[in-house]
Amino acid sequence: MTTTRPAATVPPGAPSTGTPGRHRGPQGTSWQQRRYRWDVKGTPYLYIAPFFILFAVFGLFPLGYTAWVSLHDWSLLSDEQTFVGLANYRELLTDAYFWNALRNTISILILGTVPQLFFALIIAHLLTMRLRGQTFFRLGMLLPNVASVVAVAVIFSQLFGRDFGLINWVLESIGVGRIDWQAGTASSHIAIAVMIAWKWTGYNALIYLAAMQAVPRDLYESATLDGASWWRQLTSITIPMIRPTIIFTVIISTIYGLQIFAEPQLFAGGGQDTITGGSSRQFQTLTLYLYEHGFNRGFQFGYASATAWVMFGIIVVVAAANYLLVRRIRSSA
Repeated sequence: MTTTRPAATVPPGAPSTGTPGRHRGPQGTSWQQRRYRWDVKGTPYLYIAPFFILFAVFGLFPLGYTAWVSLHDWSLLSDEQTFVGLANYRELLTDAYFWNALRNTISILILGTVPQLFFALIIAHLLTMRLRGQTFFRLGMLLPNVASVVAVAVIFSQLFGRDFGLINWVLESIGVGRIDWQAGTASSHIAIAVMIAWKWTGYNALIYLAAMQAVPRDLYESATLDGASWWRQLTSITIPMIRPTIIFTVIISTIYGLQIFAEPQLFAGGGQDTITGGSSRQFQTLTLYLYEHGFNRGFQFGYASATAWVMFGIIVVVAAANYLLVRRIRSSA
């Protein structure tokens, strides 16, 4: 009885170990082996190279070039760009309007982000329950995010109008009285924060909902049998199980909140107030401040670039502090 040995499997592109009837010299075999090793080691880098090339061209180069411009007295209206070192940064940090813009940005960030993530968490938790038309409600959560930022800002600007806005009509109907939302600092911040929360609450709710799908249903069933309410299940089961997702949304929302531009610009209505964030700069954010110096004050690109780099540093510091704070809460829980 004779047995047939199975043929050895050779990876595609691998050098042949020898074929009967064909002779390969030592140089040809060595070349094929080197080409096979280069293929195995180099191909993964070729696959990911397009991303890093595009990131270097459109991400790192503008970042470095902006840093270089920030060290010059650089204006598009002048042919000379004088090197001034850190003078733009010193002037920026002594400008009262810069600190006003920073306070406005942080205020709108807190008013818009905290309620947004809180309600997103509750909505996502409710959508995990057995509801009729569950798919309809889940799709409806994404509709505000599909709408254009400009459309959202224009519609809410009309809703918060002083004379003919729907919000003021409701307030007047219940005896509160009309509010000039654009004139006041706190009222304008609340109006802009409502725009941001309305647009992004559904989006974050869907992210939380996707994370909640991985939570074992046995935990909820056991909690229900023990008589735990939905709030108890949310705080004792859902939140601890999706903490990494919550950290992600907190960081992303913080970064976005520090860069808001369209909402305060369109909320002003028109004229010079669209750049200064109101007649007394009551809702001018950092991005509006940067835009004002970059395109509305003689194209001061050097000063605007310094503002951009300070904004970048603030975003990095706030995001890192946010991450460390949430991580500490997570470890202590």
